[in-house]
Amino acid sequence: MSIFKKLGWYFRAEWRTYLFGLLGLLLTALFAIIPPRVIGVVVDLIHDQRLTRQSLIWNLGLLLIAGFGQYGSRYMWRTAIWGAAAKLEQTLRQRLFGHYMQLDQSFYQRYRTGDLMARATNDLQAIQRVAGGGILQFADSIITGGTTLIAMMTLINWRLTLIAVLPFPLLAVMAFYLGQKINVAFRDSQAAFSRLNNKAQESISGVKVIKSLGQEQEDIDDFEAQVDETINVNRRVNRLDALFDPITTLIIALAYMATIVLGGSLVMQHVITIGNLVSFTTYLAMMIWPIFAVGMLFNTMERGNASYDRVMRLINEKSQVIDQPDGVMTRPSGTLRFDITEFHYPDDTAIALHDVDFSLAAGKTLGIVGRVGAGKTTIMRLLLRQFERYQGTIQYGKTDILDYRLDAYLPAVGYVPQDGFLFSASVRDNITFAKPDATQAEVEQVVAMSGLADQISHFESGYDTLVGEEGVSLSGGQRQRLAIARALLIDPELLILDDALSAVDAETESRILTNLHADRHQKTTIIAAHRLSSVMQADEILVLDAGGIAERGTHDELMAQDGWYRQMFDRQALETKVQQGRRDDDEND
Repeated sequence: MSIFKKLGWYFRAEWRTYLFGLLGLLLTALFAIIPPRVIGVVVDLIHDQRLTRQSLIWNLGLLLIAGFGQYGSRYMWRTAIWGAAAKLEQTLRQRLFGHYMQLDQSFYQRYRTGDLMARATNDLQAIQRVAGGGILQFADSIITGGTTLIAMMTLINWRLTLIAVLPFPLLAVMAFYLGQKINVAFRDSQAAFSRLNNKAQESISGVKVIKSLGQEQEDIDDFEAQVDETINVNRRVNRLDALFDPITTLIIALAYMATIVLGGSLVMQHVITIGNLVSFTTYLAMMIWPIFAVGMLFNTMERGNASYDRVMRLINEKSQVIDQPDGVMTRPSGTLRFDITEFHYPDDTAIALHDVDFSLAAGKTLGIVGRVGAGKTTIMRLLLRQFERYQGTIQYGKTDILDYRLDAYLPAVGYVPQDGFLFSASVRDNITFAKPDATQAEVEQVVAMSGLADQISHFESGYDTLVGEEGVSLSGGQRQRLAIARALLIDPELLILDDALSAVDAETESRILTNLHADRHQKTTIIAAHRLSSVMQADEILVLDAGGIAERGTHDELMAQDGWYRQMFDRQALETKVQQGRRDDDEND
């Protein structure tokens, strides 16, 4: 019964609704007592040859009243109990999804998407069944079983009732024993479903890579192995679940045997009438549902208990990014000062950044370059407040960024990663995602700045063209430029381009950077890139290595230092000349 205790907060909040539902169940049980008794009376009247038209009409009227009464009372409990259960699912679904939106980057590194989806669907449905079917099974087994039992004892014969229900306690023992095993098996079942969900989501998202590498059959085999594992786990759950019905049927059969033997004897001894025996048999049939309900109750509770623990484990996760309720609500502006002495990612002892400092005035551009894993993206993540536990300070406009409210700070930052996520919507909807009320003129302005205007003009539906899931219908360069346009539309105080021009050609890159320089002369820009041509015009360039600053200065100053920057620039310039020469040769051929 622990799941009912865990959901006590909801039952207390909705006690009026559940009380109304329980009243409906009680009325349903009371009305259900009438038909068996009426049938028994009619049988006795027929047996004694005393059935008249008046008595028949009277008894048929009672049956009609009982039928309409059950109709109304069933409507009462169904709307109340199932409605409350649906409201609980809605409450938990909103709470869980809202919690997903509040959690930080480290949470999503520890949990896979398929697992989170499984808990937001399968597990919530199992909890909803507790608040609906579980309450029904618990209350109705007591109310219907109790009222029927009382009717059997008072209206028929108490000794016959005691003998007939004698096998019923066996059900409680069976349900308790099987319930414990089902709880363990169902936890394994939910975990297997999460793994299968992960596999399906990963395969669908990576279908291009799978097909390009010719790994379709291997992936199918892997998926089928996951399916087989899930089926095997669920078979154990089903085997345990299937034991309820046969054992319940056996208990009912024993009860009927006792009724036939003892009831027939009592009829022969004229202790009860044959009509009483017919009524008793009908009442005994009505006891089948409460018996089944008890068995189903343990099953429902164990499943719900396992699912509730899985969901609450997520809800109890705490974000390491703290949004101060009394934080600064002013939009940040001015000089950006970054001074980090040391930072490492959660659960990782390796130092990701050390002794990195720079000051960037409004209207200036900072370039950040370096080898893969040098720390470029880490700087961006700290600026985006994805991680807040570091040694040092980051100030924007003389205010520590940790002192800003997230609602004030983040809208002032436009971030464009290398692989910007696009929604399965139109080009316009993706651009206006952070500013839905943007005018067409504003949209066209940022599209022109991002160098995408000519591309969109050739789309069949223009701005209404659907980009597909994650922008599958667009090229890599088009996706990057659309993401840049989306960031520019909010007119951010700080624009961060994290290798966001890697998929465009050099000419387009130069045009975009020129547009940004002209339009954002009073706003701050940070460009992290592998292609050094992206940062040549920056006011300062940082060369990172192993999480620290190896070189710094303008393009000309770094070229004069003859370090990593100079060597990489010369190599990339040579590669560009070689590629241009090949294109010229192809054109001449």
